[in-house]
Formats: sequence, C-alpha cells, structure tokens
Amino acid sequence: MNWITNYVRPRINSIFSRRETPENLWQKCDGCGTMLFHRELTENLNVCTSCGHHMVIVPRARLTALFDGGVFNEVAVPDPVADPLHFRDQKKYPDRKRAAQKSTGEKEAMLVATGEIGRTPIVAAAQDFSFMAGSMGMYVGNAIIAAAKEAVKLKRPLILFSAAGGARMQEGILSLMQMPRTTVAVQMLKEAGLPYIVVLTHPTTGGVTASYAMLGDVQIAEPGALICFAGPRVIEQTIREKLPEGFQRAEYLLEHGMLDRVTPRTELRDELITITRMLMNLPPEIKGDLPAPEAAAGT
Repeated sequence: MNWITNYVRPRINSIFSRRETPENLWQKCDGCGTMLFHRELTENLNVCTSCGHHMVIVPRARLTALFDGGVFNEVAVPDPVADPLHFRDQKKYPDRKRAAQKSTGEKEAMLVATGEIGRTPIVAAAQDFSFMAGSMGMYVGNAIIAAAKEAVKLKRPLILFSAAGGARMQEGILSLMQMPRTTVAVQMLKEAGLPYIVVLTHPTTGGVTASYAMLGDVQIAEPGALICFAGPRVIEQTIREKLPEGFQRAEYLLEHGMLDRVTPRTELRDELITITRMLMNLPPEIKGDLPAPEAAAGT
C-alpha cells in the first residue's frame, strides 16, 4: 500500500481545493439567457442588466426599494376564516397555505405598509405572486380594505402593486365576493379625494384585473407585463384564431388606451413620487437632505 498516494495526496488536495461556494450566486435571465450575478441583479431590482427583462420581485424587497431609506411600517390585516369551504384537492387548503407561508416567509399574498417616498407620506399594498400565485382570497380583500381605511384615516394616497393569477378557487364564491368589496374600498378613496395609483406587474389576470387592478386614477405597468382577464391561450382556443404579437402585454394595452404609462422598475420610484406629489397638490420633490428653501419676503 502506497500511503503517500492513498492518504497523503488526497488529504493535501482536500485541504487546498476545498471551497465554501454559496449556492444561487448566479441566476439565468428568462428573457435573454444571460447569467447574472445575484448581487448585481438585486441592486438592479431584479431587472436584467443585459436585456431589461423584468423578473419577479417579492413585495418586501419591492417596498424596501420604494420607501425612503427602506423604512416602512406594516399595517395589520384582519384574519379571515381559515378554511371556510373545507376545500381539498390533492392537498387540504390549510396545508397549501402553510406550504406557501414556509416557502415565501410571508403570512399571505398581500403586504400593506405605510411610509414615505421622496418625503411624501403614502400607503402601499403589494401582491405576492409567489404565494399561491398571488390569488385573490378573503385575506387579500381584507388587506385592500385595510389599506384604503388607513389611507383615508391618514389622508394619504394609496399605491397598489398588483400581481395575481386571479381568484383563489379554494375559497369559491367567497373569493369572487372580494371583487365588489375591493371596489367599494377604492370608492372610499375617491370619496375622500385621495389618489389611487395602480402599478400592474407580471402577471395580473382574472378577477383581480376585473376589479381593483383597473380602477386606479393612474394606471402604470411594468414592461412586458401580462395583463388580462382570460389568458391568450384560452382566447386562442375559444376563437380558433392566432392573436396579434404581444397581445395583452403592457405595451399593447398602452397603445390601445388601457394604460397611462409603461415604466421600467428602476425608474418607477421617481415617477411615483412625481405623480403622487402632483395629485396631492404638493410642490416638486426636494432632492437631497437639505430642507426646502423658504420663500423670499414679499413674494
């Protein structure tokens, strides 16, 4: 037995070749296939630095990038009945929710928060597509109502980021009832004279599109976002015709008058500050940390 070959050399190789390599250092862009370093991708808000493709960003990361200094306060949302229909398919409904909570680290499919953007106080609500496809259930309805009530109480505008696969089938008709409930919540804002701005992200579909996602005073979408009630595949199978290129994408809807703007995620914060301050009859944002200049005497 050669102890140098069988023991010493493998031991030396294991010492000098061992590397602590973290997982998920790179992520492949779904748009162009470029491998992107995770830190660079995070700093660019999950937008591909090569082709500009907008990847999924979770609500907590989105709100951290949106609010001044990444500081915000979460708004409590009333808990609905956990499993009103005792629904079960391949899994029980409570088991599906627990699995989604474990994988996302969030309680449900919408996060509501208050804070400031460009020193402008707002209320924001962001939907989480990674939580059961962002489906609209009773909790999401409660979240939008809580956001609207908070906005009315604090006299602040409400900015909502939508991302959903539609209504939550595990809650049946109770899920569909969130469409009129959230419509009433939006009407509360309008009666209070407060702006309601919607940012539609990929994808926004189904009953969400048929209710609160299309009721904004200003409708903005991220590039390439799918925005529809019934998806393109369903429509093609129904009418048996090929749909136009880019049908139901943000740019197509902008051209046909369904949206006001299509804005890249990296430019969205500045645009929201400008629009919000304009709708609230506030002066333009003061850049930097210096206080606003005082008006000269006699002017």
